[in-house]
Amino acid sequence: MRLRLPDALSPMRDRQFAWYYTGRFVSTMGSVMAPIALTFAVLDVTNNSATALGQVLAARSIPLVIFLLLGGVVADRLSRSLVMQVSHLLSAATQGTVAALLLTGDARLWMLIVLEAANGTVSAFTFPAMQGVVPQVVPRSHLQQANAMLSFSRGGLAMIGPTAGALLVATAGSGWAIAIDALSWALASFCMAKVRVPSVRSDATGSTSMWTELVEGWSTFRSFTWVWVVVLAFGALNMISAGAWSTLGPSLAKQTIGVPAWGYTLSAEAVGLLAMTVVMLRWRTRYPLRAGMIGVGALALPILMLGLRPVTAPLVVIAFVAGCGTEVFSIGWSTSLQEHVPLHLLSRVSSYDALGSFVAIPIGELLFGPLAGVFALRDILVWSGIAYVVIVVATLASRSVRDLQHAAEPVIEPVAAPGPAPDPTG
Repeated sequence: MRLRLPDALSPMRDRQFAWYYTGRFVSTMGSVMAPIALTFAVLDVTNNSATALGQVLAARSIPLVIFLLLGGVVADRLSRSLVMQVSHLLSAATQGTVAALLLTGDARLWMLIVLEAANGTVSAFTFPAMQGVVPQVVPRSHLQQANAMLSFSRGGLAMIGPTAGALLVATAGSGWAIAIDALSWALASFCMAKVRVPSVRSDATGSTSMWTELVEGWSTFRSFTWVWVVVLAFGALNMISAGAWSTLGPSLAKQTIGVPAWGYTLSAEAVGLLAMTVVMLRWRTRYPLRAGMIGVGALALPILMLGLRPVTAPLVVIAFVAGCGTEVFSIGWSTSLQEHVPLHLLSRVSSYDALGSFVAIPIGELLFGPLAGVFALRDILVWSGIAYVVIVVATLASRSVRDLQHAAEPVIEPVAAPGPAPDPTG
């Protein structure tokens, strides 16, 4: 008797997606433990030097940003499954070397900096390939369910991963936690070898240079009004979120509701993400970006409440709502890109999107700290929440964002010659 999957899990009926999903799940399982393991590893090696920790973290993030656009070009030129297979193996190699150095006691700060820089470079090629492969292994009618399933596993592991990583570091040591991360990348590479998708590059563009293809990706990015409007908005929204909520929020919470209550608030936000993911497995919005921007606007509520009236119970409830709204946007955005952007350009457009997001986060972290030395924390939170709402409303004022619907037909055929892609919203 053959087991029939529920409609919400219909993407798993496709063997290609099943292998892809398994690979993503396995690699994420190791990755959610790696940051906390690396943090304590660096602190152990350098006698609790926060400066050294910052150097190691920056060594990974800087190459990630620098090579992200190049990673998008490579993922559009070659088979994305091949790019993922090789990049996963290289991630396993870099993390495995870090683990070996830690377990043998031979690790030095400069070694960790070099290896994490290499790991960040590899990640710049992994991310665009992962973003572009989903439409190649999932039927158009199941894209939203596929994105929801990927998000659900990622969110669930993100909830338990840091705790599991901390326990592993405390009992066995940071070296073993990073070794597990390396093993997860190796297993994920095996899974990606089973995902056989061809290159989407056409013969017409076969002789173009990488620079030409990078420019073509930028032209396409600009030509979709809803894409650059949302990315521009999220540059500001991520800056506010990283600065006001993630950087100043813990400090204000410690002074008012207390550290445990802050933990409850963050957990409620994560639970909201997971809860809405389950809903999105079945609920298909007609206007994904309209619903998504309204949803992500809910993140302004806990920022405002923390500044105006920090009380634990209401803050936890509102954080749950914010988590739900954030997930509506996340799934709607991924699905919209996959439906409307030509398949042969999807990785490049995704890399420009990611670049806009990654650059804004450290800006917010660096900017809001000094502000707290000049203005009251609660005032900064309140004005940040107001600014967040204004940006969301301004984004929704764009008709290209507000009225974007699911594409009726797949956009997979490349244009005859490099140039801007048409905006389906007019």
